[in-house]
Amino acid sequence: MNTYLLVKWLHIVSSVLMAGTGFGTAFYLFFINRTKNVEAIAEVSRLVVRADAWFTTPAVIIQPLSGLWLMREAGWTFSSGWILASLALFALAGLCWLPVVWLQLNLRDTARQCRDEGQALPAHYWRKARAWEALGYPAFIAVIVIFFLMVNKPF
Repeated sequence: MNTYLLVKWLHIVSSVLMAGTGFGTAFYLFFINRTKNVEAIAEVSRLVVRADAWFTTPAVIIQPLSGLWLMREAGWTFSSGWILASLALFALAGLCWLPVVWLQLNLRDTARQCRDEGQALPAHYWRKARAWEALGYPAFIAVIVIFFLMVNKPF
């Protein structure tokens, strides 16, 4: 296997890990929050933070590095509209994801504390959970559009 195909494979696998882990953990935290079960929320939020650290974060780092390398090797330039649009959407997703990471850490810590103290989750937990959810929608849409642009290269 040549280097180009190896980096392309790494780019594809990291995109799957980034999107799959992001969507999967969002699914579980979204639905476990609706149960209002503090013990379950504490455990799921702990695992969501762990999955982001182990899978999403490395993939977010690999994506632009491998993508820029592939772009250079394939002879594409920043004048290609689909590349510019993909980079802009990746930046948008990143701008949503960074506060989501902070929110997830805070949600995890609050849920853990409430579980340990036998208390219900406070109002600030639910405000942060709504902000976490709201930031997920544009990031999700951005990633879906990036996949379309990567496959179709429409402009």
